[in-house]
Amino acid sequence: MKKALAFLLGVLGLNATSACCQQNYENADVEKFAQLTNKADVQLVDVRTAEEYAEGHLEGAMNIDYKQDSFMQTAKERLDTSKHVAVYCRSGKRSADAATKLSKAGFKVTNLLGGILAWKSVNMPVTTETTEIDVFQTKSGKTLKFYALVHASIRMVYDGKEIQIDPVSKLGNKVINYNGMPKADYLLVTHEHGDHFDKNAIATLSGEKAQFITNKRCADMMGSGQVMGNGDVKELENGIKVEAVPAYNTTEGRTQFHPKGRDNGYILTIDGLRIYIAGDTEDIPEMANIKDIDIAFLPCNQPYTMTTEQLVRAARIIKPRVLFPYHYGQTDVNGIPAQLAEEGIDVRIRHYE
Repeated sequence: MKKALAFLLGVLGLNATSACCQQNYENADVEKFAQLTNKADVQLVDVRTAEEYAEGHLEGAMNIDYKQDSFMQTAKERLDTSKHVAVYCRSGKRSADAATKLSKAGFKVTNLLGGILAWKSVNMPVTTETTEIDVFQTKSGKTLKFYALVHASIRMVYDGKEIQIDPVSKLGNKVINYNGMPKADYLLVTHEHGDHFDKNAIATLSGEKAQFITNKRCADMMGSGQVMGNGDVKELENGIKVEAVPAYNTTEGRTQFHPKGRDNGYILTIDGLRIYIAGDTEDIPEMANIKDIDIAFLPCNQPYTMTTEQLVRAARIIKPRVLFPYHYGQTDVNGIPAQLAEEGIDVRIRHYE
């Protein structure tokens, strides 16, 4: 009888402990799990090994291996207790155990019954792409996804529209395969430097409907493009607005890198969300005019852009709800979250080296 009960519980993705004791997490089938993970405030976690994760995982999932002794320590470092956590493994057992531990630590957790095997059995998509993805909800409840590609290259997806910022195919040892991505609807380039402006990447991403938006120098070099200068505003379809804002160096000995008036930063307003992509700049006086920013991308690699101290000052001026330090190369940005904790700014460190 006990063996039969254990077998039945195993099929259901449960264990004897969770059946006889109070369970502090929720279970969800594939349909409900998919609906949950499409919400902006849900953190998706794959608790399998790194090898299993590399073979295929749910898009946007971070990998925290339950079998590692450091599982809970890593989870506490990487996860926000104020946000829902959705966990899965191969068949549901490891993730159920992980959900138990996480819920005891104060997380609100939902476990995928049947794991990724159940997910794939109904032809739900998996990916081998390890790009980090952040998801936000717009005013009308639509999703806006940010894909951290490399350095200053950002892919954004909103309501079926593809937006590429400073797409670059190769930087150091990192290669971005744009052939595997959809054609862009909008391509925004801030300035002419090789870690921002890549003719081949632009050509690969350009389809019949692509709009290439940039400063005059890049448009001249590309032989095409819609030119925006500092202060220009452009209304795009789907209620997307683009503002070109100044981006330049001010420190003596650096002004030759990014002279005033040549390059752009951009503010995108997408269904009520305001996103500031600073480009290569220091903490310039014009930042005092940048208001009501939900999401900011601020560069941090001295001597070309900002020092960490300048970035913290800029963040305190702009006061974004969420901040991504980017374009940081070898600069250590791990101390920035603590410096801005009292400001209530959600600082997210992604692989924008």
